[in-house]
Amino acid sequence: MSIRTVLHEADIARALTRISHEILESNKGPGGLVLLGIPTRGVTLAERIAGLLAEFSGTDVPVGSLDVTMYRDDLHRHPTRAPHPTSIPEAGITGKTVVLVDDVLYSGRSIRAALDALQDLGRPGVVRLATLIDRGHRELPIRPDFVGKNLPSSRDERVNVRLRETDGIEEVTVGS
Repeated sequence: MSIRTVLHEADIARALTRISHEILESNKGPGGLVLLGIPTRGVTLAERIAGLLAEFSGTDVPVGSLDVTMYRDDLHRHPTRAPHPTSIPEAGITGKTVVLVDDVLYSGRSIRAALDALQDLGRPGVVRLATLIDRGHRELPIRPDFVGKNLPSSRDERVNVRLRETDGIEEVTVGS
């Protein structure tokens, strides 16, 4: 079993800084932005990006979390998945530019579930996708707007994102 570290703490920080600048540039500033993290690590990444956006623009960007568990089409394969709370900023998402934030984009099924969940919460003006890692192998026509690192990998490999807040260590590893 071979595991290699592909991103260290400084690499993750640099990727999130770049993603934050790209979000501000594509949105022409922080106005109307809402970040929704997909639990677990997507929420942490969304909070970090919101901090960077506030630092760069001087404006706070609302952050929430969007649990997609009950919207997934593969629950039969992952029956032990425990739902996390969904929290939407007080101003809601209708008419806003919603940036979904996730740690790893793989098949696209979590994002499809997130799009379904959004329909129950309001009608965003625009939905964008930010992901720390895009590892390919899409099963659905979903493409991220903002990517920290493209990481070609085999289907047999596992990509692990570990963040200080949830894991006590900051790294992205890949291995079989």
